[in-house]
Amino acid sequence: MQPAIVLFVILALGGVSWWTVRARAQGLYTGRGSLKAMPNYHGWHMALWVLIPALIGWFVWNGVSPGLVRSALLADPAAALLPAMDMERDAIVNEALGAARNNGFGAFNPLAAQLVGPAQAILTRFDLIGAALVAVLALAGGGFGYTRVRADFPARTRVERGVLLLLLAASFVAILTTIGIIGSLVFEAGLFFSFVSPVDFLFGTNWNPDPFAPITPELGEKLGALPLFWGTLFIGAIIAMIVAVPLGLMSAIYLTQYASARFRRWVKPSLEILAGVPTVVYGYFAALTVAPMIRDFGGAIGIANPTTESALAAGLVMGVMIIPFVSSMADDAIAAVPQAMRDGSLAMGATRSETIKRVMIPAALPGIVAGVMLAISRAIGETMIVYMAAGAAANLSANPFEAMTTVTYQIARLLTGDGDFSHPSTLSAFALGLVLFVVTLALNIIALRVVKRFREAYE
Repeated sequence: MQPAIVLFVILALGGVSWWTVRARAQGLYTGRGSLKAMPNYHGWHMALWVLIPALIGWFVWNGVSPGLVRSALLADPAAALLPAMDMERDAIVNEALGAARNNGFGAFNPLAAQLVGPAQAILTRFDLIGAALVAVLALAGGGFGYTRVRADFPARTRVERGVLLLLLAASFVAILTTIGIIGSLVFEAGLFFSFVSPVDFLFGTNWNPDPFAPITPELGEKLGALPLFWGTLFIGAIIAMIVAVPLGLMSAIYLTQYASARFRRWVKPSLEILAGVPTVVYGYFAALTVAPMIRDFGGAIGIANPTTESALAAGLVMGVMIIPFVSSMADDAIAAVPQAMRDGSLAMGATRSETIKRVMIPAALPGIVAGVMLAISRAIGETMIVYMAAGAAANLSANPFEAMTTVTYQIARLLTGDGDFSHPSTLSAFALGLVLFVVTLALNIIALRVVKRFREAYE
């Protein structure tokens, strides 16, 4: 059964229950003070008792049912001819289940084609079981909520408490998700460091992972990630910032201090559109337009063997991409400086440029620094532009015309290959992710400290 259909039915049951109980609560009204809560709150109380149990049951069933379906399919007589190897058997079962959900299309393996019919029957049976479970929970919750429709029932208090619990649960989901991400990174990185020394990984200069190579003590010599860290820093925090910070800051100054209101209404949204452009579009622009221009320019100034893959091409396009982050934060920070400070500076005889340089920028410094730190965090986490314009060569060089690679590119490359997942070369992706997480966390902490240290309170 399609999730959208199930969700629509659950929401429809909640809407019907809200309308029914609201109408009944209105019938209990006999005069001023006869109801302890308004009829709408009685309706929401009933709707919550229908929706929450049904949604919880639906999510739990979606988490449990795939394992039950797989077990039932493997127990079917048609699965007796499946190979004994777990990897081959799982591939055939996944193909059969995918074809069963796609009306029989997509089963190219003959063994998988034989399982499509039983898989469709099993999926239908478990869909009906799940629908029945959701219906029972909705009716049970609705029945309990219906018994609470009384004139003296404090429906408003119960609804507000229920909403508060939902908000609390949502906050815990965010916290638990963060803990899960950190836990998975630390665990997998720990497995990697059981094979490779952290010193060799962090300070080694030779990066040549091979997920098919035998695991030997010398393997750590090929997993030195220092070129990756340098490439990430050079492209994302140096070249990109050289482009983004001056252009973003100057655009913010012009829009807040010099531009007319009409011009600002048109230019500011147009500038912020850059933040909504998909990064793959920037990647195509870097690979097809900027990179050839950089190559031709390098050849014109005497660079030996210039190529279309270079750190400069990726860094320039990345800098353009993060201009809105710097500009928007600087714009808001400068606009938040009281007009009285600007007027006072001008009244003392300072020019407009002197006022901006000595009054507005120092007062808005915390917001500007926060924007720059946010832009750096965004830049060092970028993948597609590096993938399409900078190349995959792990070079420890300060020449911007050379091909370089970054941490994010190597993570994507290692985790999408066909190598053994337990091999140290593949596990190195988690170690790289852990380092990237620590760096971005440190940047955010620095930004918060700067804002807290230099923040000014104006009346």
